[in-house]
Amino acid sequence: MDKELLEHISTLLGVVLKKVAPLSGGDVSEVYLLETVTDRFVCKVNTLDNTPLLHAEKIGLEVIAASKTIAVPKTYDCDQIGEKAFLLMEFIQSRTPTTSYMAILGRQLAALHKSCGVKIFGGENDNYIGSLPQSNSTHNEWASFYAHERLIPQLKTAVDNGHLPYKQIPSQEWLLKRCEQLFPNVTPALLHGDLWSGNYLISDDGIPYLIDPAVYYGHNEVDLAMTKLFGGFSNSFYDAYNEYFPLENGWKERQDIYQLYYLLVHLNMFGPSYKPSVLHILSAYFT
Repeated sequence: MDKELLEHISTLLGVVLKKVAPLSGGDVSEVYLLETVTDRFVCKVNTLDNTPLLHAEKIGLEVIAASKTIAVPKTYDCDQIGEKAFLLMEFIQSRTPTTSYMAILGRQLAALHKSCGVKIFGGENDNYIGSLPQSNSTHNEWASFYAHERLIPQLKTAVDNGHLPYKQIPSQEWLLKRCEQLFPNVTPALLHGDLWSGNYLISDDGIPYLIDPAVYYGHNEVDLAMTKLFGGFSNSFYDAYNEYFPLENGWKERQDIYQLYYLLVHLNMFGPSYKPSVLHILSAYFT
């Protein structure tokens, strides 16, 4: 971290920073542990152009916190200093998850999904999935939202970047029709939006925390589909979730469709190793 930013944060906190150390896990931003005599903080640092990305993360954490269902790190400030943007947050000391703690995470995620009182899909603010823009323009119907705000933009980006051939992309009309056929009558749920194993932690005192959200109002099964894409969630997590919020028939097929979005995101961010999985789902459901 540069000197100007460190001095600003020290002034902001009203204390002297005794130690600054890099933390692992920052795919999009640099992440640092800041230590004072009595406290520890996490600071994400990015380029000035990525200030909106960090602001969106702060808003997402605050939205989840307002639900009072599951813990998130407290946010202190999000600003820009010189050529850097930063997000300053509470540091959570984590421990290895146990079966019982994962069950708590499952129940609390279900409570988050049930906490929503809105009747539309999308959100008040656009945000990001990884480093890619994520539109949350609102729709009255879930199939319309998922087709137009999730799949179609990522498919277009994949074609524009040469990751997918245009001839293998379904038409927008067929994509929407298939979503309408496959999706049930969905009640909006408040979603984390990017729930892989790197985006939750269990604190030293056993409290589950969500981090790095990409929040919006959508089908609760989307978060669960992401948890199963790369693993890292135990059976106790799913058992506890299903006890509180049972899944509807057809969830396995919908899981594929919801994982398609995240596979497209990874294709557009990281390249062709995700292409076979994308094409498999497109072929299975949209031909």
